[in-house]
Amino acid sequence: MSLAKQLQVKPSSGASYPIFIGTDILKNFSKLFYKYNSKSKKILFVSNSVISAKYLKSITSSLKKKIPYYFISIPAGEKNKNLYQVNKILDLLTKENFNRQDTVVALGGGVIGDISGFAASIFKRGISFVQIPTTLLSQVDSSVGGKTGVNNKYGKNLIGTFYQPKFVLIDTLTLKSLPKREMVSGFAEILKYSLIMNKPFFAWLNSHGKNIINRSSSKDIINAIFISCKSKAIIVAKDEKEQGIRAILNFGHTLGHALESHLKYSKKLNHGEAIIIGMRIACKISHQLGFLTSRELDMIKNIYEKLNLTASIKPYVKSNQISQFIEIMKKDKKNNNNYINLILLKQIGKAFIYKTQVEKTYLPILKEEIRNG
Repeated sequence: MSLAKQLQVKPSSGASYPIFIGTDILKNFSKLFYKYNSKSKKILFVSNSVISAKYLKSITSSLKKKIPYYFISIPAGEKNKNLYQVNKILDLLTKENFNRQDTVVALGGGVIGDISGFAASIFKRGISFVQIPTTLLSQVDSSVGGKTGVNNKYGKNLIGTFYQPKFVLIDTLTLKSLPKREMVSGFAEILKYSLIMNKPFFAWLNSHGKNIINRSSSKDIINAIFISCKSKAIIVAKDEKEQGIRAILNFGHTLGHALESHLKYSKKLNHGEAIIIGMRIACKISHQLGFLTSRELDMIKNIYEKLNLTASIKPYVKSNQISQFIEIMKKDKKNNNNYINLILLKQIGKAFIYKTQVEKTYLPILKEEIRNG
């Protein structure tokens, strides 16, 4: 079996698991499944109708006929990441008498992965789980590290667990049909890893970022995914359940998640676009508080401009909505009453946790951003 890249994730709480990254490797699913899920007698594939029509047949064609598999479709979109969809999965698993050795396979983007992983983690207190992410965002972020969860009306990912897959299979061919907007969304998380922990990677992205977003180099895409997954694996090995250093992975997410919630997860702004805005504002706060130098702030601004990354919050939050927006930020699961562990930069490649009050840090800059754009 020829694979371009492979790495191990070694969470502190349990067995390590592999990530396989390459081009045209979905056909290797059966070999990996029988190696890492040898006791499984049934499979449930969770996907949506568009993704399953493209890839499910090639994945299942090599499975042994004695292994029955089932399929359930989850509607696309963040607004569908809820307990109703989780219950659909749980009902099917119960009806078909799945046991703890059987397997749930998430085939799709981050929404599919988060819902499937959460359902797998709570069914009979944990059923075998596999990730096949099909978007750049899910390939570099949500499919790695074991976070699962769903949203409710109060905010994003407030209901969830930490639950690791048996393996992750990343095929870059699935990116060919993605809109460019989705490539930008995934690039947001790639850029995040460079900003928080890998300055040489930041310099490399400055030169190769267009190749990733425009899909003009498979080699660059695979390299970016590998470095991103490796970065996250390093953090997860040190702090699986976000008791300390893993919090730096939330760089840009405090504001980004609030922005998504504020817009009710509409198509006006996707996750990556929200994180791009959140990271830029976090960089600006880092500079205003005297941590990030003007030179490095300019370097970050330059890559935003060079790659045409959306940066302004002004189109999405009006001046008379700032108080309401602050209240959404306070409900973030990482908050402690009015205090938040905000992730800032000391320099490119070095993030740190800064405990502050939401209003004290964000209110002035939100007013300035919305006033001036």
